Amino acid sequence: MLKVMLIDDEPYILQGLQVLVNWESEGYEIAAVMTNGKDAYNYLKENQVDLIISDIQMPNMTGIELLDAITKENISDAKFVILTGYDDFSYMQKAIRNNCFDYILKPVNKEELITLLRKVSNLNKESIILKENQEKMADAYLASNVISLLKGKYGDDDLAYVNNHMQITGGVRFIDIELADEYENAEATDSDDYDMRLIQRQLYNACREVLKENANHFIFDVSYDEDNYDIGFIYCDNMATRRDLSEEEFLNLMLRKIEVIMTKPIRMLCGKKVPSIAALSKSYSSCSRLNSIKGFHNQKKIYLYEDEVQVGQNGIILCKNTIDDVIASIENNDTEKIDSEIDRLYAEMGSGENKGSTIDLNINYLLFQLIHLASEQDDSINQEEIVQYISEHSFESTLNRGSNQHMKRFAKEYANYLSELRKSVSRGILADVENEIKDHFAENISLRYLGDKYHINSSYLGQVFRKKYGMSFKNYLTNYRIKEAAKQVINTEKKINQIAEDVGYKDTDYFIRKFIEIKGCTPSKYRKTNR
Repeated sequence: MLKVMLIDDEPYILQGLQVLVNWESEGYEIAAVMTNGKDAYNYLKENQVDLIISDIQMPNMTGIELLDAITKENISDAKFVILTGYDDFSYMQKAIRNNCFDYILKPVNKEELITLLRKVSNLNKESIILKENQEKMADAYLASNVISLLKGKYGDDDLAYVNNHMQITGGVRFIDIELADEYENAEATDSDDYDMRLIQRQLYNACREVLKENANHFIFDVSYDEDNYDIGFIYCDNMATRRDLSEEEFLNLMLRKIEVIMTKPIRMLCGKKVPSIAALSKSYSSCSRLNSIKGFHNQKKIYLYEDEVQVGQNGIILCKNTIDDVIASIENNDTEKIDSEIDRLYAEMGSGENKGSTIDLNINYLLFQLIHLASEQDDSINQEEIVQYISEHSFESTLNRGSNQHMKRFAKEYANYLSELRKSVSRGILADVENEIKDHFAENISLRYLGDKYHINSSYLGQVFRKKYGMSFKNYLTNYRIKEAAKQVINTEKKINQIAEDVGYKDTDYFIRKFIEIKGCTPSKYRKTNR
């Protein structure tokens, strides 16, 4: 509701204005009724309204004097409307010079007043939209600078901009906020992606609502993996200390509030704390490593890098020789040897003191060695993609975390993954994939489906595809669909919803959004322009 103030020293005029129109139905509430400019001035110093309708001639302070005062002192940005008679034109000239929005002649006509109210209402909506767009642009520019810092590829200007626009005090960490439910699709379909993006947006809005004063510390898209629907958060120590809370208390409180809004379980992965925003990339990369090993640790709401990756403590044993044998069995894809070596590793890890910390240290060491092993097979493969593969495949909800059965399952899957990296099949497979897209682009095809059909690891297929085409399989498929849709838009008279369905989109709105992203305009405008 927009708030309006009515000012006139004639009681019957004030009463008439209050009953002349249905203010509520027009989207207004009468916040204040005043009989002189001085009282109105004092009210406006403490309260905000959206519209002021004021008489000119009043005791103590005239309407013109009131307008002049609030303009010079900038105490209100409300639209100011003068109530005037035909003989007050000289006053109107002065009012116009003081940015008076409009005037209404006495006696007030109902239709004229309604027209004025709707004019103010529409301008207010436009102003809100403009302000929101400006804020979105500012947030997007800040996010791009933060992402540069996360990737470790930034200049002095990027660093200065982030420091100037974020309240950073004390130690800093990158925190990944995500839904605790696991989504195990290797490559989500467009309809899945649309639904998950909506949930991701809800999570982003919930985070900003919980921490309003630091809303720009949340980044909507930070992951290199387009199928990751998480939210990035730049935490600094000041957030907790100014509330007289420890870091753990602050994060737990924040998580609970987000869960209340989302009505879904939330998880936080907290990267290593670094001394300043300039070292943010180290925290980000440690968070990626933490993501890859969380499947082998007890399930938690908050994973703290310093707690999960423990090294160098007294009494903790690194079973290096046994781990080397486990890695050799994985490298050779020897399933029997994998079973026996992992049994031996778990027996050795459980034989000493500090069993939990010993398991953590050895599992972390093993996983990091596996990342290195995959890089040796193909040095052009992005290590972050290998980390993502480990993260996706190390979680198995049906097995106990940290169990040797869980590790055996993962080790065998990883051994198959490595064997695919060694195969020189990418050229033939990609030709088959191209034909699949050409013949079946309107169907629900995915990397997982193609991997099963051509007997190749879907994660590896995704990496090979990205390497050749410079984009993911899903983006390539989307571009192909939109290209085919554009042909139909120009060459047929089909309705847009029919074209959307023809190229594989059940949701017309989602199709239009994708069309705008790729072609830069709506299908209808594209049809009009290109004909």
